[in-house]
Amino acid sequence: MTHHKLSKDNLFYAMSKGNEAKLKVNLGDTVDIETYDCFTGQITSEEGAFGGLDWDKINPASGPVYIDGIKAGDVLKVTINSIDISAAGVMVAGPGLGVMGDVLNDTLVRIYDIDNDSNSVDFNGLSIPVNKMIGVIGVAPPDEPVNNGTPDTHGGNMDSLKMTEGITLYLPVYHDGALFGLGDVHAAMADGEISVSGLEVSANVNVTFEKAQNLSTEHPVIINDEGIYLNVSDESLDTAVDVSVHKMAELLQPKTDLSMEEFTMLMSLTGQTN
Repeated sequence: MTHHKLSKDNLFYAMSKGNEAKLKVNLGDTVDIETYDCFTGQITSEEGAFGGLDWDKINPASGPVYIDGIKAGDVLKVTINSIDISAAGVMVAGPGLGVMGDVLNDTLVRIYDIDNDSNSVDFNGLSIPVNKMIGVIGVAPPDEPVNNGTPDTHGGNMDSLKMTEGITLYLPVYHDGALFGLGDVHAAMADGEISVSGLEVSANVNVTFEKAQNLSTEHPVIINDEGIYLNVSDESLDTAVDVSVHKMAELLQPKTDLSMEEFTMLMSLTGQTN
């Protein structure tokens, strides 16, 4: 097992089987992956920065990393060992951005300091807890490139609050080596990210790569101390929920001694869909 480092200057804006690997590692290896913020470091002040933003340089992921020993059809197991974030983060809000973009008149850019001692952010006098999480993480998709702003079976921009330190992520692999990448780290963010940004930070993420031995999945799976989470993306929320429930049952019921009827009852008592 070897410890590697990957610079944030090795980046891409779409996950693709055509991306050239920037680092080759073996199963069991650990990598420190350095990332830009979601704006690729374009915003350095609160004044006049937003107007000149290059929107083609949004959501960079560092990589890709080729994992030797992982083959198409395998499931990649990624352990998020740690997330170290920068001392300040960027937020934006404005017309046309996010859920509230239809009622906003002015574009606002703010840079907030992060207090690592109290693990909080001073937001206009309010103390906001830091909840570090990774927005973009995944492998090369099966066919055409998928931009880093879009989630799918390969991962991508899942923006899951569960994607934090200590979790294990399982990803279906479509190409030898997987071609893994990650980026778009947040110091704080709520479900929905309604302004189109969380507190966007640069980061260093330490991960370990393994091959899953006892889990098969067609969608990203997160396991932490609290439970198992299956992430399904679709343009229709109803479809995504329906598929996620069926796939979770297919994943877990065979590992129990319950009938599918009994397992369905168990999911109705303890399973959460959101």
